[in-house]
Amino acid sequence: MAVLHLSPLALAHSRFALSPLAETLGTVIALARPGPAPWFAAWHARHLPALAAVGAADPFARGLIGLVSSTTWLPRCLAIPPPNGLRTSLADELAAVRTLPDAAFRAALETSAAHPHPRHAARHHRHRDLSWLTGHAWADRTADLLQCLWRTHVAPDWTRRRTLLERDVAHRAGLLATRGWPGALDQMSRHSTWEGPDAIRFGRRPGPDRVIGDAGMLFVPVSLATGTWLCEGPPGHYAQVYPARGGATVHALPQHTTTPGRALARLVGTGRAGLLHALRQPATSTELAARLQQSLGTVGGHLAVLRDAGLVVGTRVGRRVVYRRTERGDLLVDDAEPDPGHAADGLNPAPGGENGMSATHPPG
Repeated sequence: MAVLHLSPLALAHSRFALSPLAETLGTVIALARPGPAPWFAAWHARHLPALAAVGAADPFARGLIGLVSSTTWLPRCLAIPPPNGLRTSLADELAAVRTLPDAAFRAALETSAAHPHPRHAARHHRHRDLSWLTGHAWADRTADLLQCLWRTHVAPDWTRRRTLLERDVAHRAGLLATRGWPGALDQMSRHSTWEGPDAIRFGRRPGPDRVIGDAGMLFVPVSLATGTWLCEGPPGHYAQVYPARGGATVHALPQHTTTPGRALARLVGTGRAGLLHALRQPATSTELAARLQQSLGTVGGHLAVLRDAGLVVGTRVGRRVVYRRTERGDLLVDDAEPDPGHAADGLNPAPGGENGMSATHPPG
């Protein structure tokens, strides 16, 4: 197992980040691998034809998708730390992908080709010789492919996904405030464990130890992947991608809408009762205003009253404040339906085991 040793300042500077690129990679890998887990089988069936069409039209796309979905070592040119924390955009990340010259790009893919996933070895063999890697400007072609895959498979429900990811960050930020980094990282991955005051053991396979520099470590949730992978940037800069809590919710369960109960509406008012019901999934005030078709001022006033009553709480995530119900708020609402926001509070179930992937050595 590789051990990530943190410098004296690394803990203080470690933080959470979002990565549209990692979300796209996790989505493509989940789509390309056969035998989807039951919790997202319907989503898989809807999206697979479009992915297959992309591969059928372009051997380069088919080869690259096949390689990243059948290796335990994601190409380092794709597994990169998000550059702008919670505000990272796909354009930011694809700009970094495009900078790689062809020689370095091929070297990264050769490393991935040498590490087949044990459960996907037969599929991996078709892409291992890299015969599909023809022409030139491979980094640009890869960035264009990822942009296309993002638009087709991620962008249509990015708002829902981002809400889930921010919810996970808010949850772990609360653990960080009360229990420190060991508490925040608890159950983040079955194969990443905290060791002593300044080291993280990553993965199950042998690999070189690394030192996390004073810039700290980034922790990046994604909604579909069931494994983790390590992203490596400049020396000392790393990010760990991990499965967000409740991924089954955003891809498998419908978005329920319920009418607030009459007793609750009489108690707190129709507007505040509706807002409490809407907060079965954490949301920003802007998202709540759009969902409830109310002004920001009205929603803000209701939130202030509910917050003072201890029924909701807001957590800052970057420049946004994400609101969620407290335990008291949940008890007051007492929904008759199961809360989709809590249907899968554990780590995403792995289809047949852990999908270990890494730019270095995976938890496999």
